[in-house]
Amino acid sequence: MDAHMLIKRTIYIFIIIIAFAGYKAVVIYKKAFMPNIRLVNRSQDYILIPTGSKYTDVYNIIENKIFIEDKESFNWTALKKNYPNHIKAGRFKITNGMSNNELINILRSGKQEPVELTFNNIRTLSQLAGRVSEEIEVDSIKLLNLFHSPEIQAKYGFNDNNIISIFIPNTYEFFWNTSEVQFIDRMNREYDNFWNKDRLTKAAGLHMTKEQVVTLASIINEETDRNDEKARIAGVYINRLNKKIRLQADPTVIYVVGDFTLQRVLRKYYQIDSPYNTYIYGGLPPGPICIPEISSIDAVLNYEKHDYLYFCARSDFSGYHIFARSLEAHNNNAQIYRRELNKRKIYR
Repeated sequence: MDAHMLIKRTIYIFIIIIAFAGYKAVVIYKKAFMPNIRLVNRSQDYILIPTGSKYTDVYNIIENKIFIEDKESFNWTALKKNYPNHIKAGRFKITNGMSNNELINILRSGKQEPVELTFNNIRTLSQLAGRVSEEIEVDSIKLLNLFHSPEIQAKYGFNDNNIISIFIPNTYEFFWNTSEVQFIDRMNREYDNFWNKDRLTKAAGLHMTKEQVVTLASIINEETDRNDEKARIAGVYINRLNKKIRLQADPTVIYVVGDFTLQRVLRKYYQIDSPYNTYIYGGLPPGPICIPEISSIDAVLNYEKHDYLYFCARSDFSGYHIFARSLEAHNNNAQIYRRELNKRKIYR
């Protein structure tokens, strides 16, 4: 074979190699970088990867949540990028038209989208644990057990009666795979931040601990949802505490009964022997009867100074109350309210 023919053959082979390499490059590009993720009737969504997931678990989650146009290319990209050995738990945002490479990069990096967790109107730790588990990965039973754990309570300086004080209702950002212990740690930091120098000074002026302030606030929280009235009600209770008069707060009796649907507290309930029954025992109950709103806590710290000792719900059912300085005036107000309850056939 002469030199000319050898050169021609070499060039021909080289062209074939280049063409094949180009073809492979196109195939690889399409597999990794072309759009392969399709969302139906939405531009974005989120997938949740539980802690301890394997690649097959992740693939099943993705397949159930979104439509992968070319499953083989997705698996090929995942394996090429060694994703099965770099799986991270969390909540990840996906967008319509994503490529395999984009999605795998996000999942592999662990770049999460946080969850906004809001809790309010919470009465019990059990209710709180359920609410939290709806939004982040924590197990409600494990979380509730931690709330009641002597070790956890000792760590933060609480007991079984007042650990509910640590939770300040608000909206918080969490990573979805936050653990039970991490959740409580975060709530303790928020609690410490909430009790700033100003609030601590006001609590000291009342001769109350933080937990006692929250306990009184919880009663006020259950008495009214009218923020413009909370400071006045707080003033009534503080007057009674200062005069060593029992609080006689119906919400504490409802808490003892355990039926939060009660609209009318019957006389028989007042006789239930419980340290939370403020008709029987003087002073504050052992701990909060709910998780009070910030407005209720601040109402205690900024209570209205007056000489009222009593209050009763208004008979117009507006949610507001009528206040009295004497027991006689209070009894008259209470009788008017009871008549209205009877008129509306509210017997419990």
